[in-house]
Amino acid sequence: MSRLSPTSSGSLSGSLANLNFRYLREDKPHGSAGGLYIFRDYIMEDSPSHIVLLNCDVCSSFPLPDMLEAHKKYGGMGTLLVNKVSAESANQFGELVADPETNELLHYTEKPETFVSDLINCGVYIFTPNIFSAIEDVLKQKKDRANLRRVSSFEALHSATKALPPDFVRLDQDILSPRAGKKELYTYQTLDFWEQIKTPGMSLRCSGLYLSRFRRTSPHLLASGDGKRTATIVGDVYIHPSAKVHPTSKIGPNVSISANARVGAGARLINCIILDGVEIMENAVVIHSIVGWKSSIGKWSRVQGEGDQNAKLGITILGEAVDVEDEVVIVNSIVLPNKTLNVSVQEEIIL
Repeated sequence: MSRLSPTSSGSLSGSLANLNFRYLREDKPHGSAGGLYIFRDYIMEDSPSHIVLLNCDVCSSFPLPDMLEAHKKYGGMGTLLVNKVSAESANQFGELVADPETNELLHYTEKPETFVSDLINCGVYIFTPNIFSAIEDVLKQKKDRANLRRVSSFEALHSATKALPPDFVRLDQDILSPRAGKKELYTYQTLDFWEQIKTPGMSLRCSGLYLSRFRRTSPHLLASGDGKRTATIVGDVYIHPSAKVHPTSKIGPNVSISANARVGAGARLINCIILDGVEIMENAVVIHSIVGWKSSIGKWSRVQGEGDQNAKLGITILGEAVDVEDEVVIVNSIVLPNKTLNVSVQEEIIL
């Protein structure tokens, strides 16, 4: 559940027009499970039979219907979406061991120093409302331990700098790890794509994964063109119906162009995300970049990154309403909103 304001509510448009949503904000950090617990009354308002919990920094096809069906068959308190990764990268995630027959979660450890398993937690969960009882048990245990322990004032001051607050409950260490192997938690392995978004460059990779999925599941959403009546399209490209793209431009692969964007004659776009209201003028080039809302890129200008998805400055990002004037080159840089660039920059963060 997103945490933007304590009481905001609203509705979505389009195919989700009938879905109501609410943004909730913690008064202080309570942990990944503790934050869920303090909003339990909101979550349980309509007495849901199941609760879907998604980490915000993951990209996936999110096979929730199949996962829910499996969860109901398991009959446990919770089901985790899991994925297999290379042994070299597994320790960057929560590693787990599952029963190959029943898919029960047998062991869970968060980012271990030594290799445990190539099966990792994807940060996508389905729980029954019993998750709140499990969190409440942890809170009670923490309170009991605090009441039993007697320390000197010096020890208390020293430990206070290290210990977590008593109402801070972590989903992984406090719920998943201790309840593994107790027939309460199960796993569902995805065979489709999954990525964790830890750098700006990963946003472009994830955009490409979704576009590739559109090719298989919704090809009508992708653009096509041979440069005669419409722009030349290479690979997977999405162009919003309200965007205006000149037929002499060349777009793709892995490009997403949002609403009311304008792409001028001779422009070249590769591996980029163009957000609402952007104007890309004649013969401009955008490669390995994200261009923010209402920004403009001048004639013969070049906005590009190296395309290193794991580097902090592996791509270029322009914030909202950034104006790049004519014949300016921006390479591997991050530009905050409402800036005008009339000189070329490389590997800079412009505040």
